[in-house]
Amino acid sequence: MITDKVQTVRIQLGDHIEAWHNGKLFHKGRVTDVVHSLELIWIRDARTGKRKLLDPEALEIIKVAAPQAAG
Repeated sequence: MITDKVQTVRIQLGDHIEAWHNGKLFHKGRVTDVVHSLELIWIRDARTGKRKLLDPEALEIIKVAAPQAAG
């Protein structure tokens, strides 16, 4: 569920986000690092488990609810 469109300054460590471009979901995951002065966001990608650097100038970053635990 999409909960809030956010600016980089409001994104914090541990937030769950989705990164969209032209109506397509490119990345989703948990925020692991934020450099507010440079507007850079690193996430742990939920699909690959790899660390990804996101550029908010190129992607629409949306804060989402944390995924539910399986079971």
